[in-house]
Amino acid sequence: MSDNPNKYTAKDWDEVRSAFAASIMVNTSLNSLAQNLDGPEWPVKGKEETPASYIDLGYDEMVTMLTMKGIPPSKADFLISLLKETLSFDTPFGEMAEQTAASATKDNQMLKNLAKLGIAEEFPIGLTALSPDTVDFCKLEKLSTLGEFCIFAQSMSQNVIVGGDFRRLLNALSHIDEATLAELLPFRPGARGLQLIEAMVQASRAPVPAAKAQKAADWFADQLAALQQDIAAGGSLARNLVVLGNPDAERRATEMFLPILKGKVGRAAKKGGLFGSLGRLFGK
Repeated sequence: MSDNPNKYTAKDWDEVRSAFAASIMVNTSLNSLAQNLDGPEWPVKGKEETPASYIDLGYDEMVTMLTMKGIPPSKADFLISLLKETLSFDTPFGEMAEQTAASATKDNQMLKNLAKLGIAEEFPIGLTALSPDTVDFCKLEKLSTLGEFCIFAQSMSQNVIVGGDFRRLLNALSHIDEATLAELLPFRPGARGLQLIEAMVQASRAPVPAAKAQKAADWFADQLAALQQDIAAGGSLARNLVVLGNPDAERRATEMFLPILKGKVGRAAKKGGLFGSLGRLFGK
């Protein structure tokens, strides 16, 4: 196209699409790749909007396909730039992927920090407070646990350009930033491990709070059993939630706990105020 006003040419496209054919990101959504680069969103959403949908096309064919989808030809530069920048950090990961799983985890500082904090590698990404976009990206990359996140993140960490909560969690685990960890995980600064109470507060902000609260209760079954035993012995939910040090957080956690505890919040909680009203609402 001799009258092509774009920055990149057909030669540039051929080079990047050939290189991207071997990338582990070839089936990752273009919108997720754009978000990880902290750039503008890819203009079309959909599962089929991946590099794999374009890299078998010649330059003119690629521009034609963009036009058919209502994307101006000028966006061809965006696609080429997006693939080029992704390749700049994908290569180190590709080399790492060839190593055994044991070598990939041997010197992983983030995994060591998880152990130091008492955080289980098996903790599900779905129970974190990561943004929906970051959770979706982890799903696309088949990262279902914190341990898998750490292995993937370290492999990218030297050259990767990532943004949002992915970067925040990567940095927080790399440097043990407890304040940030408490925002993204049900983590209590100064304590070891993850906490059911904090998980309930975070569940209250989820799109489907009750479903996430139940999953948290299942994961933290031991902590739930201990809470139930304390209440049965004369304690109260309110007393246990004081550790949050935030009335709004205590209210949110109470709302999540009540269906799971079936209203059994303890005598101290039913004397009056918010906890008593909620307890009576659930028949206690």
